Amino acid sequence: MDAVLQVAHGRNSAVRAPAGPNRNGYGNHASAEGSTIVGTFQTGRFPDGGASDLGWATSLDAGRRWVHGVLPDTVYSHGRYARMSDPVVAYDKKYRTWLISGLSVNAQAVGTGVVVNRSTDALHWSKPVTVFAAPSSGFADKDWITCDNTPSSRHYGNCYAEFDLASAGDLVEMSVSTNGGRTWLSPKPTADKAHGLGGQPLVQPDGTVVVPYWGLGVSVYIGSFVSTNGGASWSAHHVVSDIEMAQDAGGIRNSPLPSAQEDARGKVYVVWNDCRFRAACRSNDIVLSTSTNGIAWTRVVRIPIGSVTDKADHMLPAIGIQPGTSGSRAKLAVYYYYYPTNSCDVKTCRLDVGYVSSVNGGKTWSAPVQVGGSTLLSRIVPTTGGLMVGDYIGTAVASGRAFALVAIGLPAVGGKKFNGPMVVVPGGEPITGGSHAVKSAASATPAAGSVPVRAMRSLT
Repeated sequence: MDAVLQVAHGRNSAVRAPAGPNRNGYGNHASAEGSTIVGTFQTGRFPDGGASDLGWATSLDAGRRWVHGVLPDTVYSHGRYARMSDPVVAYDKKYRTWLISGLSVNAQAVGTGVVVNRSTDALHWSKPVTVFAAPSSGFADKDWITCDNTPSSRHYGNCYAEFDLASAGDLVEMSVSTNGGRTWLSPKPTADKAHGLGGQPLVQPDGTVVVPYWGLGVSVYIGSFVSTNGGASWSAHHVVSDIEMAQDAGGIRNSPLPSAQEDARGKVYVVWNDCRFRAACRSNDIVLSTSTNGIAWTRVVRIPIGSVTDKADHMLPAIGIQPGTSGSRAKLAVYYYYYPTNSCDVKTCRLDVGYVSSVNGGKTWSAPVQVGGSTLLSRIVPTTGGLMVGDYIGTAVASGRAFALVAIGLPAVGGKKFNGPMVVVPGGEPITGGSHAVKSAASATPAAGSVPVRAMRSLT
């Protein structure tokens, strides 16, 4: 593993964090506290699921310099698990502790549980602590973690871990820690035993926990559920919106997993890729809905990236919000992957990374910016469900700039078959906003040509 970062110059250049033993990084997420930014990612992806290890990358100076490594006692560092997957990072302000959550995975690519590694300095990490151990016939998937960082909250310092049991039809479960992630309570389902995956818990200033997620049932939908008592119980699910999704060209692995964040007053924003604004559902936009309570949600709007008549296809969005901003002055940042045209195949598709921002709570947006160069699909690792750069990414905002770790594909080196480093824009992207207004959908009725999303569900 390389010991230093490579820095390129220019607006669309990137700081490169080599991903580890097999140089392939996926499933990336970033979080910030003050000027400290921590990212985490898979490294050395296996084609049938899981990865060789989980990596971390930390900046203590708002993204100017980075250090990185792999988590201890997981896999390559004399660990106890065959594989790892689905890393997510959170910060617990009360206990001044960083937490990286991940799935433990066996050699058969089955998720055997959820664990967290802890750190008080974002540089040195503890051995993993068990959040949940699946029974012998169980299969845990798609974990996420967050903490209550409002000192006036009734449940200040609580951390909340979400995952689903694929072995029980993707039953959604929530676990709680009250001591900085040292120990975790037995998980609980929602009141109506909702099924889905990819939930992203958020904590409002009063301690209410809102969890947007990808719901599975008679239809597929973006849903949410809440807890008002520190995770002692969870509500029945609420529907944010039905999902309409176009088939992505080239065999890329993509799904409507949501990305969610809340502003300083607790307003929740959720984004996902969706085709309802496109004629015949030919390709996907990034769409947005908001809620102040996790129960009632606004009508879905399209983030204005390009035109609904262009051929672009957008996927894997990640939303971040500048701390301290809210309401009509909330500063939003969204990174995403996209094809400039969805009329392509595995030999001709070009995968890019884009970025847009808003300074008025998502009413209007900046023009899109392409971040870095293009990735050829032939340079992306084939894995369960398609060619994979990750099932999700995360956007963190520090010192007014937006950061996201993203995986790209470079020419293979050193006899390796693939070379997929993690990259981040040096110094982050500014949150400038612009005059491009959102648009509401005329109908939420599934469009002809939309994909049966249930068949696309991802595993580890």
